[in-house]
Amino acid sequence: MKVLVFTSLYPNNIWPQKGVFIKERMTQFAKLEGCRIKVVAPVPYFPPIKINYRWLFSEVVRQETIEGVEVYHPRYFMTPRVGMAFYGLTMFLSVFALVRRIQRDFDFDLIDAHYVYPDAFAAVLLGRFLRKPVVVSARGSDISLYREFPLIQRLLRYTLSKADSVIAVCQALKEAMIRLKIPEEKISVIPNGVDIGKFYAVQKDETRRKLGLPTDKKVILSVGHLIPLKGFDLLIKAFKILFEELHEKDLYLAIVGEGTSRRELERMISSLKLDRHVRLAGAIPHRELNLWYSAADLFCLASSREGWPNVLLESLACGTPVVATDVWGVPEIICSEQIGLLTKRSEREIAKTVSLALKKSWQSDAIIRYAREHTWEQVAVSVLTIFESVLESRSGSSPNYAVPK
Repeated sequence: MKVLVFTSLYPNNIWPQKGVFIKERMTQFAKLEGCRIKVVAPVPYFPPIKINYRWLFSEVVRQETIEGVEVYHPRYFMTPRVGMAFYGLTMFLSVFALVRRIQRDFDFDLIDAHYVYPDAFAAVLLGRFLRKPVVVSARGSDISLYREFPLIQRLLRYTLSKADSVIAVCQALKEAMIRLKIPEEKISVIPNGVDIGKFYAVQKDETRRKLGLPTDKKVILSVGHLIPLKGFDLLIKAFKILFEELHEKDLYLAIVGEGTSRRELERMISSLKLDRHVRLAGAIPHRELNLWYSAADLFCLASSREGWPNVLLESLACGTPVVATDVWGVPEIICSEQIGLLTKRSEREIAKTVSLALKKSWQSDAIIRYAREHTWEQVAVSVLTIFESVLESRSGSSPNYAVPK
């Protein structure tokens, strides 16, 4: 089976952390017998002028190989914050010639699109013109955020209704698509997985010394892009409450990630006099995150929207329990108080739940066993099953692709 993966969220030479969950799923898929992939990951056009961070788009290479997979980065035209309803069309028009050239040497059977709008909208148009089936994976904010815009909601409905099959990363996302009038039988739920070869427990004190973290304090970790929806401001405010009102002592908060909210968070940390207790560690390569998870006593996620956040499974695979806000697919991961606690999304509730979690006796072996039930290998086999079903439906006969037992 030859599959063309189509998504703007794939990693590249400038943003290697971008869309790692897509790379992990489809790289593992390509390891299955008889399965091959190529990736088209469009990048917005921006001239090489250092006006703002967007000039970095011009530094993304046009073609590269990532973990043995050929990845193309064609440019497409977009105007930030303006004309969103045209993004999908301009993406389609910009990549069509490249996809046709790829098809001459790599006559793919199916298009695997990630992120419903604009990416999957463009992929559906490609599928119609090239007469190829399209499977669309919804990731979270592509449904939870864009459905609030009436015109974009119509484009979401069009994309999902024209796709041959739809994959949701959690049941909550499937239910949101059903509310958009997408037939339930068309949607399959395949959660993300975790690479247990990358994420495993490491000795805590030794790791803390290596990372420059205190060995005599309880370390709370959070990982993500420094943007408002991740709720790092709430977590920092909750930390202040833990100190002053809940009388928790000897605590240290490490936040791994980079983003547009960094300066605002730095000012908040300073104004709350938490400089000695909170560290913004910046961006860390994905392959090194297991050290940070292993060094922590507790992982905390304060997001307002999440589909199936990989950071939770990564933390659990390292034996570290979690506290996370009760949003979208998160309760489907944190389904037992043996692995973590859910909290409401306010600084006071987060502080109270973190305090409870710090007093709780956790069994790291049980936490790790739970995480190991959700591997990318299992995810890849489930994805192949969907693809086979789509091709069988199109051809009327059963394809013969071997699936490892």
